[in-house]
Amino acid sequence: MCRMSALAATALALSLTSVVPAQAFGFKAKAETPAAPEAGASATSQPPKPQKANAEERALSARLDPLAQAAFWAREVNLDATDLEAGIGLSRALRNMGKPDDAAAAAERLAVLAPDNVEVMLELARAHLARGQGFYAVEPGRKAQSLAPGDWRAPFLLAMAYEQAERDAEALAAHRRAVQLAPDNASVLSNLAMFQAARGQTAEAEALLRHAATLPGATAVARQNLALILGLQGRLAEAEALARQDLPPQLVANNLAYLRAAAAAGSTGGAGRSWNSVGSAQ
Repeated sequence: MCRMSALAATALALSLTSVVPAQAFGFKAKAETPAAPEAGASATSQPPKPQKANAEERALSARLDPLAQAAFWAREVNLDATDLEAGIGLSRALRNMGKPDDAAAAAERLAVLAPDNVEVMLELARAHLARGQGFYAVEPGRKAQSLAPGDWRAPFLLAMAYEQAERDAEALAAHRRAVQLAPDNASVLSNLAMFQAARGQTAEAEALLRHAATLPGATAVARQNLALILGLQGRLAEAEALARQDLPPQLVANNLAYLRAAAAAGSTGGAGRSWNSVGSAQ
């Protein structure tokens, strides 16, 4: 672990809300202009007041690992509990650390402060999805959609929320709405495809994934989802070729073993989805 991350980890271990100097994250200290001491007062009697990070420092925090990010944003929240950007950053970092319950608690506090803020509602929905509680993501997802009806992220998250809540008809409608708003977004198309595949519509899912994999900005997720769908249909040579584009040999071997067993059992449904796709709607 690098020095910057180690310092951040130590700070977080003490308390997520403790004050951590910006220098601990590799940022330059803000220049302080000491006030002139009053007559008879000691010039060193008052320590400088901690300052919030500036825009450049906040942007640089994205380079930190999730643990260090959580400590950075916790410091900012401690300095200003009404700072929505800091609160969202803390919730996101906690999600990425694998602490979705803590992320949801942080987002809930923001929702009390700013119930009509789109970014807050989206983050609250993401946090509930990350903890596998899609039912509780529906309300903030709907609120975000009503506040920003042209934003594809709200129906994108709503579709997953409805899926987790086992409300398939509403999930399909939300998926289609997201595709309508972002027809060339690989993550949006991939999520609809995996929804279809899990319900036995493999041909439709394959067509969507093939298109998604060709789009600018498509990640390995689209290709690996396509490999999964092809493998579940018994088309292992095609699946293997795709898998080797992004995965190391041992993981490819493990995936192929699973696909062979699934194909032999005649399973084409239940493809599911990694809920890491929540991150696509950051």
